[in-house]
Amino acid sequence: MKIGIDSYCFHRYFGEVYDNQEDPGRRITCAEFLDRAIKLGAAGVSWETCFFESEDEDYLKGLREIMDSGGLECIVAWGHPDGLEGGENIAAIADMEAHYRTCEIMGTDVLRMVGSHYGLRNTPHRPQMERLMTILKDPVKRAEDRGIKLAMENHYDFTCDEMLEMFETIDSPFFGMTFDTGNAFRYGDDPVEAAGKLAKYIYAIHFKDVAPLEGGNPEDWFYNACVPVGSGVIDVPALVKTLDDAGYDGIWAIEFDYLDPRFGDEQAALAQSFEYLQAL
Repeated sequence: MKIGIDSYCFHRYFGEVYDNQEDPGRRITCAEFLDRAIKLGAAGVSWETCFFESEDEDYLKGLREIMDSGGLECIVAWGHPDGLEGGENIAAIADMEAHYRTCEIMGTDVLRMVGSHYGLRNTPHRPQMERLMTILKDPVKRAEDRGIKLAMENHYDFTCDEMLEMFETIDSPFFGMTFDTGNAFRYGDDPVEAAGKLAKYIYAIHFKDVAPLEGGNPEDWFYNACVPVGSGVIDVPALVKTLDDAGYDGIWAIEFDYLDPRFGDEQAALAQSFEYLQAL
């Protein structure tokens, strides 16, 4: 099992602090993030492109050198926070496709991308799906030409069945999924059942465990807050077994968005997650 870390775990330290979160009072660089991942014994990282200090090739090659020295694999994660905005933001395709080159520099064949977002979850899904299935056909072909798999995340926008329909319709081995386990649960899917349905299309994982926030409002998106993996409501052993049996061999990138404050800071929660998964 290749346990990894998504750089979004440290979004507060990269400067994205939610209104209901405490500012940590300091910032980290991408190089510091890699240092933390290496010290935890991670096998890989998922890079949120929004946190890159630069997209210059020399800068990216410098990050690749650090990854290579620490034995880290990676995926590149594009699209935070709104991605293609349910197919309405056609101009964003060019920015997404610019990161095909980022993938090549970083040595990965997987680009996580975002089709819609939480703010559109109550907007009719069918028109969004139709637009996305139309505008993604050519980018998928161009990704295939470069050997890159586009992996659309369930970004608290579509159900897993809706995602499955889009994958089956486009019907390309270069278009699949970044399976976010916590977002699946938040949107009413059973993560283990969904993993079984989608296994052949899963190219990357955002590995979240979640639990109801003590005293929280069920209407808030973060009500099922992130907790260290193994301490929440998701049946992690069954989930791991399901995808292991299906042959998933990519990175299990632990991700925290809103971390339950009871569990301390992100570094401590990651250490607890690693300890649990290594024992598992």
